[in-house]
Amino acid sequence: MAERAIVHSVLFVAAIVAAFGAFLGLFVGTANGSGLWGIVIGAAVTAVIAVVLVKAVPSSAASRRGARWGLAILFLIVGFLLGALPGAVIGFFAGLFFAWVTYWLATNRYRDSLPPYATSGQVLWHYTFRTICGVIFFFLIAPIVVVMPLSFNAEDFFTFTPEMLSFDPAGYSLKHYQDFFFNSQWQQALRNSVLIAPTATLLSVGFGTLAAIGLSQPHVPFRRAIMAILISPMIVPLIISAAGMFFFYSRVGLQGTYLGVVLAHAALGIPFVIITVTATLVGFDRSLTRAAANMGASPVRTFFKVQMPLILPGVISGGLFAFITSFDEVVVVLFVGSAGQKTLPWQMFIGLREQISPTILAVATILVAISICLLVTVELLRRRSERLRGLSPG
Repeated sequence: MAERAIVHSVLFVAAIVAAFGAFLGLFVGTANGSGLWGIVIGAAVTAVIAVVLVKAVPSSAASRRGARWGLAILFLIVGFLLGALPGAVIGFFAGLFFAWVTYWLATNRYRDSLPPYATSGQVLWHYTFRTICGVIFFFLIAPIVVVMPLSFNAEDFFTFTPEMLSFDPAGYSLKHYQDFFFNSQWQQALRNSVLIAPTATLLSVGFGTLAAIGLSQPHVPFRRAIMAILISPMIVPLIISAAGMFFFYSRVGLQGTYLGVVLAHAALGIPFVIITVTATLVGFDRSLTRAAANMGASPVRTFFKVQMPLILPGVISGGLFAFITSFDEVVVVLFVGSAGQKTLPWQMFIGLREQISPTILAVATILVAISICLLVTVELLRRRSERLRGLSPG
């Protein structure tokens, strides 16, 4: 019985490690001309390695540590033979990962974070769910991560050159960033974006906050229908909204003007402000406004002194989302704007479609960095809002 349990444990570890090996083999095999063979070979090799690590290596901590580093060095050598220096780096970390996973499974440490009464099915679902989320996250983030090193390419190519893959300093350059900062077309587009996005954000925050506060009142008639209309720009396909704005603005004389582009971007940002402010108002204690009114405060003073400080995190979060929406928008400005209102995303679209300019890689990297900073700010504000809700009397 004990022998059967040991065999079952080894097969379990080998199967899981083989799944990770097949995933790595998919990329290695694709890079070498055959993804299918990469999957098969990767699964087989890592399964054998898992069995050897579990059966042949003593159970002492020192022996396992030596086995981990030995496997990392072995993978480093194989990676260097297959992919030179980048392959060696990837192989080294892959070896450390496979050794860690093998012993993590073999010693049952994967159950440490779970309740002791969890069944095998619950444990399987726990890690299957996290694996699915990790794979989805990888495929979402991989295209963004690839763009960043490409923006430092010394050549005018949208691909990794042999010099870049070998980590040769001659293969890297800042010339695409220099072109962005010193090219008049890119700078004009940047100025337009910096002018349009903040203005549209201010309008979105103002109108969206007032709409959210009004629609949060229970006595407002048809408030659900009004809410659905106000957030419809998030639901209706953007091309339809852009076409509708084009025909409407051309009738009222706003087509091809800064005001028209600002109003169009504000209309797209208002739903984000309404949603975030409405979510913040859910935990708002309305007895505070009634107390302020009983003490003689006017509605305007009550709003700025009582209500606004408490909903400010939601207002700022909505404003950041509205800013990102306006700054990244390209479809609406193509319909509503003209050459004089060419924004940064519009210039990137031209650089990709007409001029094939690698400068868009540098711009994309800068925009990703800005977006990350804004999203981190949103997350910090969200946590602050939750703390404020916990401290409120409601």
